[in-house]
Amino acid sequence: MLVDTITRYQQRVDSQLEMIIDSQTVTDPKLLAAIKHGALLGGKRIRPFLVYAIGDMLSIPLKKLDSSAAAIECVHAYSLIHDDLPAMDDDALRRGQPTVHVAFDEATAVLAGDALQALAFEVMCEPIDGIAPRQNLAMVRALAKASGYSGMCGGQAMDLSATNKQIDLATLTQLHKLKTGALIRCAVELPMIAAQVSQAEQTLLMEFADAIGLAFQVQDDVLDIISSTEELGKPQGSDCESNKSTYPQLLGLAGAQATAKSLIEDALSALTKLPYNSQLIAEFARYIIERRV
Repeated sequence: MLVDTITRYQQRVDSQLEMIIDSQTVTDPKLLAAIKHGALLGGKRIRPFLVYAIGDMLSIPLKKLDSSAAAIECVHAYSLIHDDLPAMDDDALRRGQPTVHVAFDEATAVLAGDALQALAFEVMCEPIDGIAPRQNLAMVRALAKASGYSGMCGGQAMDLSATNKQIDLATLTQLHKLKTGALIRCAVELPMIAAQVSQAEQTLLMEFADAIGLAFQVQDDVLDIISSTEELGKPQGSDCESNKSTYPQLLGLAGAQATAKSLIEDALSALTKLPYNSQLIAEFARYIIERRV
């Protein structure tokens, strides 16, 4: 059931992304090709999955979530394009394909990322039938906060500052709550805003989101050690090669795996307190630490 639903939501958001990108007025074919390369060549679509799955759990029609799912994936795609640049992580492979700056050039990659970020907010600002303007504005604000200095960009800056340094577990945890966790949290927050859930339910959903966001990153650190380049779609061992602090480095491989499992137990505990059918979301939480890619 979970795999089928993940595939269905992947196809849905991919269709939305293709439609949105293809609707752009073509001023530079090379830039448009780079945007498509960065946004449409595969990917797990974890964040759109959460937008749709949480929304469905909260009885929000999927068509009301299409713009949020597409927008958050645009932000994620832009972040990966920029992360891969020589000035950042300097990676040549992403999703089994050459990274955008390798396939095109560095300047085009910068612009492709910029364009995808702007496109995300263009999409989010479109009115949504059945969603009040104040809710829509709150959703735009949530995505902006998760993307910027207080979220993903701030975490990336911490990550760059920590390269070639030994940092403690608290700092590493805060880094990844921002760099990886902020957009995952936002993917839960967007349908939550659309559904106007109670304060108590908001608290539980955010506890769930924070736990799976951190677990996702811990498992990524584990996979960098135990998976192959072919499975990952990017160079295996790149974190060690770049001398980055990771959970296995600080806790050992077994300790990191235990941490990921504990975080998922926390996420599942929060779900059990919600008055909804959360079976699919629980299956997804378990999938996070069972995946190989």
